[in-house]
Amino acid sequence: MTRTIRMVGSGSGNDGCPTLYEIEGTDDWLVQGDMVTDPAEVAQLANLKPGEGAVTVPRALLANFGPKETVATWESITFDDFGRMFTTFKHSAWRLETRRRYASDEATDTYHEFLRTGTVTWDHNDLWCENRRRQTASGKRIERVRILDSPRTEGQRYLLDNARRNTAVGETIRMLGRTDPKALRLPEEDFWIFDARVVALLVFDTDDELTGVELVTNPVEVVRYCQAREAAWHHAIPFEAPAG
Repeated sequence: MTRTIRMVGSGSGNDGCPTLYEIEGTDDWLVQGDMVTDPAEVAQLANLKPGEGAVTVPRALLANFGPKETVATWESITFDDFGRMFTTFKHSAWRLETRRRYASDEATDTYHEFLRTGTVTWDHNDLWCENRRRQTASGKRIERVRILDSPRTEGQRYLLDNARRNTAVGETIRMLGRTDPKALRLPEEDFWIFDARVVALLVFDTDDELTGVELVTNPVEVVRYCQAREAAWHHAIPFEAPAG
């Protein structure tokens, strides 16, 4: 179906190029401008996909005619898209874990092994471990802070054992007590921050099942999560697998 496109404004007396349009009935906008064709410049557009193009427009066009109201920037993505973020990030991936249990853990053979024996013989050669080793070997950082209760829940004790696998493949794990007043000022969500640019919020239901992933891309919101990362990382203690 053909979309209805309405011109909002132009940098050339409202009758030329570059021009900004809105697509009626949607939250999408269309920008008309000079195509970027220089191969060296196109090569710098890391997220440009086949079939996409880029145009150049002056800042004044967006400032004068772009939307001024603040809108939510959360975007739902599939679990497959989320998984690919762990291979496409450029510099760092950082997680805050806040929950007392994760239903997905309890469905694994390793969780039941932990219940029987108090420890797990981890497979360090599965696809998850191979990707972590590959990413960290290239110089990328994968870090996380896990918030712990006192006494620790069964699921948290399992994750403490699991941290041996994380660190063996290049992750850096730190722990933070839930009763620490500094920890109480952290967001209550579980989330990943990729390259200090985008936040992936992990959405759970009342049964502690992971049901979705929401991306946050608004720079103002991303900064808030980055500030939480700095506080949590500063006050957390390095991982050492404690007994019990």
